Amino acid sequence: MSVAARVSLLLLLVLATTSPLQAEPFDHGVWNELLGRHVVVLRGGQATQVNYRELAADRAQLGRYLAALSAVSPAEFDRWARSEQLAFLINAYNAWTVELILRADPDIDSIRDLGSLWRSPWAKPFVPLLGEVRSLDDIEHGLIRGSGRYAEPRIHFAVNCASIGCPALRPEAYAGARLEAQLEDATRLFLADRTRNRAGAGVVEVSSIFRWYREDFEAGWREARSLGQFLALYGDALGLDDAGRRRLSGGQTRITFLDYDWRLNRE
Repeated sequence: MSVAARVSLLLLLVLATTSPLQAEPFDHGVWNELLGRHVVVLRGGQATQVNYRELAADRAQLGRYLAALSAVSPAEFDRWARSEQLAFLINAYNAWTVELILRADPDIDSIRDLGSLWRSPWAKPFVPLLGEVRSLDDIEHGLIRGSGRYAEPRIHFAVNCASIGCPALRPEAYAGARLEAQLEDATRLFLADRTRNRAGAGVVEVSSIFRWYREDFEAGWREARSLGQFLALYGDALGLDDAGRRRLSGGQTRITFLDYDWRLNRE
């Protein structure tokens, strides 16, 4: 083999091993085990509760997982596929939220008890992640929603705020290879929960999540440019027939927002 050929082969090997598509995904196995042991599934997965008391006994294991998350550098993160990045950020948000609750449990009834008049619990910087100490808001609104990388409204059914009104904390870790199916399942399960989303005669009552983040649901994902159009994509989960979905998509159905239950999602 000529020198030029050997050099070309070496360059190809270097490119192959450094390509973002070849980057090894993060191992969320520890988080997956913790969720499997301590998350209690209700109503077929429409809601879940967390056994924080038993989870506290596994605090060291959770700590190892959080340390592993914190050890990831921005350069390493950027080499991952988009789905791996998003799964990492969702899991990080959820795991650090659980850690925040464990720091105060059992002396709180709501995550909002951890805030103050000047700063919400979500605005508190306590998460060492991707080279900075960040808040939960930084992860959700900065890294996920504000980055421009993902444009994924279904994350609102995946990130969990440790409250009864929040979409379920999934009893498994999110994984890049299965992220699409997991997000779709989480969305459908939440919309099928009649305690938080329901359709009646000429009206659809939905979670306040759809009011708070309405702009995300109207940003053109799957061509949805209105909240009604987004909800109509999941009209079957809401219990609507084809005619009801058409009315909802066409703006002929009134949409109202239900009160949010901020009580802790404790078993």
